[in-house]
Amino acid sequence: MVDSGTMRAKDLPLSPRRRVHPIVWGVAGVIAVAGWVFANDYWQTIPSDTVASFVGRDSCAQCHQGESVAFHGSHHDLAMDLATDESVLADFNNATIEHDGMTSRMFRDGTRFMIHTDGPDGEMQDFEIKYVFGVDPLQQYMVEFDRDPDAPPDVVPRVQVLRISWDTRDKKWFYLRPPDVKEKLKPDDPLHWTGIAQRWQTMCADCHSTNLKTNFDVATTTYRTTFSEIDVSCEACHGPGSTHVELASTKRLFWDRNVGFGLNRLKGDDTEPQLQTCAHCHSRRGMMNEGFTGGADFHNHYELELLQPETYFDDGQIKDEVYAYGSFVQSKMYHKDIRCTDCHDPHTLKLKHPGNETCTSCHQHPAGKYDVPSHHHHAAGTDGAKCVNCHMAGRTYMDVDFRRDHSFRVPRPDLSVKIGTPNACTDCHLKDQIENVDPTKRDELKDYADWLDAASAGGADILALIQKTDAWCDDACEKWYGADRKKPEHFGETFAAFRRGEPGAVQRMLKLAMRRDETSADIVRATAMDNLAFVGANGCSATAMRIMKDTTDHPRVRAASIGCLQDESPASIQRALIPLLGDTSTQVRTAAARGLASSPVYGSLSLNERTRVDIVLKEIEVSLKTMADRASAHLSWGSLCEQRGKLAEAIQAYEYAIRVEPNAAGSRSQLASLLDSMAQPGDEKAAARSATLRAEELPLLARDAKLAPTIAVVQYRYGLALYLSGDKEASLERLRLATELDPSSIPFKSARMALEADLKKKN
Repeated sequence: MVDSGTMRAKDLPLSPRRRVHPIVWGVAGVIAVAGWVFANDYWQTIPSDTVASFVGRDSCAQCHQGESVAFHGSHHDLAMDLATDESVLADFNNATIEHDGMTSRMFRDGTRFMIHTDGPDGEMQDFEIKYVFGVDPLQQYMVEFDRDPDAPPDVVPRVQVLRISWDTRDKKWFYLRPPDVKEKLKPDDPLHWTGIAQRWQTMCADCHSTNLKTNFDVATTTYRTTFSEIDVSCEACHGPGSTHVELASTKRLFWDRNVGFGLNRLKGDDTEPQLQTCAHCHSRRGMMNEGFTGGADFHNHYELELLQPETYFDDGQIKDEVYAYGSFVQSKMYHKDIRCTDCHDPHTLKLKHPGNETCTSCHQHPAGKYDVPSHHHHAAGTDGAKCVNCHMAGRTYMDVDFRRDHSFRVPRPDLSVKIGTPNACTDCHLKDQIENVDPTKRDELKDYADWLDAASAGGADILALIQKTDAWCDDACEKWYGADRKKPEHFGETFAAFRRGEPGAVQRMLKLAMRRDETSADIVRATAMDNLAFVGANGCSATAMRIMKDTTDHPRVRAASIGCLQDESPASIQRALIPLLGDTSTQVRTAAARGLASSPVYGSLSLNERTRVDIVLKEIEVSLKTMADRASAHLSWGSLCEQRGKLAEAIQAYEYAIRVEPNAAGSRSQLASLLDSMAQPGDEKAAARSATLRAEELPLLARDAKLAPTIAVVQYRYGLALYLSGDKEASLERLRLATELDPSSIPFKSARMALEADLKKKN
């Protein structure tokens, strides 16, 4: 027997731990190592200061072959190209086209494509076609100017887009006239093909190339433009791809926990990144910040064009060329989280389904509710049975390019009867009135838009026929729907009442601006506040204050509201706007700085507050420099400098404006006014220079007034210039026209009344 007190350790039974099989220990070790590898892989990230760069479509195609094949030959792929036998679609076999009393000829010189036409001096010359632009329904052609012989081949000088274009569907040359211009353009006209309105860098390049850098030099008025790819390639939407390629090329198990797969995320639950990526090009907008890449906040880089009467009808339907985004954000589709790729393939850009299937792929509940005569009241298979003809009416731009309105609206002939807006029913049925039109006018009325333009230009007979058709369509809807017909109040009724100067319209606009639902989209509310500010409407500051302070509201609405404070005291403006200088929204922050930069307010600020304003204004200066080839950018900066007493900088900015666009109106008037304010009594030299500037400006303003006879502010500016020139009678005529065109504008009305009183007193 062994004494328990003397038992040895080796004689004791094994503990559970010591009984574990060695294989188990091995497995545990493997798991531990694997866990460490997984954890290390997950937690390892690329350096936070890594800046992605553009790598080109070939890098993308190595892995994404299906998408690359779909993209090949798309409108994005063919947005721009070098002029080659493969890319040029037009007839250059000594083809000719006659317009405005001259004949242009398109021909070949060896491998080069050439055109013989009028140049910047008005003389007929030969020009080489360097690039092609677009592919369907038209192709345009571009010519290089001012190339530095020492510049690298990938640096692009000034490029001008010819107005002589090729209709790719009817296979013929045509001359693309500017809207409302029927006479021959002079060589120094901005609308001439060698003018700034036809300059690739200014008007086209940002949305037809990838990673564009304009690189305009104000001192020499020359360009050294670059891009990573000549057309709209993968990285124009997905963002620079170097980080993604680097991550995809490693042996790592996970994508990076901070940057994901290194590209902009366009497919998540949130629809905005994709919509705003498309909006970058498919919108009419002004630039605030350079460097937009897909997935970024559109509204921190651009100011979306609002529903102004020059570009949209009162009810938000498209008028001028505004593209799709400004229409789409008005729609019920937008508010139901529909995105572009629900209808369009993102790589081929084609519709995903043919005909009505594009709509019924979603609108199919209950079965057969929509694509049947009981819904559309037209025979199956006819134009009236097509969803898009009723809900996406369109207009033709650039003579041959038909584009549909993306606000997806229900036809409202009742609104046409009430406020004169278009409707899809009249769009189709107006052709029934052509026999009642003067035969000499019929050839000019090809589209609904032509009828509307003719009526707007004073064609009373045309207007009467439109109104007759509107009434007929309205009656038809009454018969179809009877008591069940829906005619909800529309924001267009409020806009129309306000723009006509009707009593109570200001209060209706304020109420509209405060309504946050799908019947009053953010673009509608922003337009309401902007229009109230523009005319100096009384009583809008309280509403503006409420909107500005609400950080949950859309930045475009908040920014537009700031303009309504202009008649408040400097102290009130200061209290309202100083806190907004630190706002996260570029639009709100810069709008606040502009409001604080006005002379009486800026002068009342403390040194610290002025410094804060100047810091934000520096953002504006940087953004304006990206548009340094436009006079408007220098005018804007000059005005901000002048308001803050920085007069030397203001003079330089106005002189830059004249240098970069010598034929643009506005710059000389602004400089003359500043020089007058600075001149000492009896300074004949200063007075003579101001007089010269105004004399040079007057014909430019007269030209603009002729080109834009229905735009009130243009007539108003011309009227003021005529007054300063001493022609008060002519000035009064223009001021009266301005108030007729915009009865809601208090400044227009005040100027007209003051001049009427002055002339009456003298008589």
